[in-house]
Amino acid sequence: MSTVRTRFAPSPTGRMHVGNLRTALYAYLVAKHEDGQFLLRIEDTDQERFVEGAVDIIYHTMQETGLIHDEGPDKDGGCGPYVQSERQAKGIYLEYAKQLIEKGEAYYCFCDKERLDSLATKIDESKQIVQYDKHCLALSKEEVEEKLKSGIPYVIRQNIPREGTTTFHDIIYGDITVDNAELDDMILIKSDGYPTYNFANVVDDHLMGITHVVRGNEYLSSSPKYNRLYEAFGWQVPEYIHCPLITDENHKKLSKRSGHSSFEDLLEQGFLTEAIVNFVALLGWSPESDNEIFSLEELVKEFDYHRINKAPAVFDMVKLKWMNGEYMKAMDFDQFYEMALPYIKAVIKKDMDFKKIAQMVKTRIEVFPDIANHIDFFQEMPEYSVDMYTHKKMKTNAENSLQLLQEVLPVLEEQEDYSNDALFEVLSAFGKAHEYKTGFVMWPLRTALSGKQMTPGGATELMELLGKEETLVRVKNAIAKLS
Repeated sequence: MSTVRTRFAPSPTGRMHVGNLRTALYAYLVAKHEDGQFLLRIEDTDQERFVEGAVDIIYHTMQETGLIHDEGPDKDGGCGPYVQSERQAKGIYLEYAKQLIEKGEAYYCFCDKERLDSLATKIDESKQIVQYDKHCLALSKEEVEEKLKSGIPYVIRQNIPREGTTTFHDIIYGDITVDNAELDDMILIKSDGYPTYNFANVVDDHLMGITHVVRGNEYLSSSPKYNRLYEAFGWQVPEYIHCPLITDENHKKLSKRSGHSSFEDLLEQGFLTEAIVNFVALLGWSPESDNEIFSLEELVKEFDYHRINKAPAVFDMVKLKWMNGEYMKAMDFDQFYEMALPYIKAVIKKDMDFKKIAQMVKTRIEVFPDIANHIDFFQEMPEYSVDMYTHKKMKTNAENSLQLLQEVLPVLEEQEDYSNDALFEVLSAFGKAHEYKTGFVMWPLRTALSGKQMTPGGATELMELLGKEETLVRVKNAIAKLS
């Protein structure tokens, strides 16, 4: 069996969309699962959409996610150049388009915009289609030569028969048969000399020995045209794997407006790269086991592209956050601390033990921006209602909390050692002496120190971090509030 070769062929048009990242990931996994090769090709033939710096984003994203290519613009494996504009400059596409003209499978078209507009058929208010009428196919060889010599602008079109059908096979969607009458004579070479996306893809995939093509299912409708090109050249058709659409929670196509449609968006929102890759792998693919947490190495072993689904995949933000939280819990503490520190410092402007704070929040957050809501009370007491002292399980209310705080204040004033263990010991002894349960002592204290129902640590941990002076100020303020 020949070596499996896949490619990721992004267009440098900005940030990397989640759908593109999934295509790259699946192409990588298809190759690596079979010990094959994964190529990177930059498709910059659409010069109008080219964005400065976008190629760097592609490289950076691939590096960050661990999707390291075996061949590409920076790693020539003998199939270069791997940038389509450089291939165009070498005349590769025009050469192959002319071969099709020789075979009668393509032809020069000199029609201007005005004539093409006259062929437009309106479907509805917003859409119209132009199906070319093969007008220029009737030109004689001499007429074509004359127009070329005169410098009249032209495109090269594929010559698709009007009769019969074309069948295309996809691994996920099976056989798709289309009436040739529905297929337009698509442009292969544009008037600026650049190839269209569809044509360049076929030529490059063949010349680079691509065996499996992974891409989004929005390309399914144009796929029969690809087959006709392969057959016209007498080339082997690769295996096609079309991935399902990714939608938002409202089952609409995931768009930039959603605010989390790109890899960079998700990083900026505090998600970990490994969690993003794991989550994206499950957008349309299901493993055999019930396991949902996979490292990239584990995905390589597990990935079977036959288990990709046809149904659209929903980008479930709740699930991504849960998954990210699981990765954070498992994360090496020093690495977590380094990443969490800017978020802690953004909230707490005074001198505190940031490492202890990071340890407290590590298992409680799902994304880094969650840190703020967990720790903001350390910087400044929030406004809170005295109703928060009421806790059925702890049997506390505003009245008995006031009494408790008044009784415990002298103990806290006398205490010199404000370490967590020492404080816990003293307060436990205080509780026993008064026949109070631990929760009855700790809940009012925690409320007095934080003004919150949920805190990243217990009352004694908060006191240790706040220190004696601040603890006493807050307890006294609470007594005043409850009086």
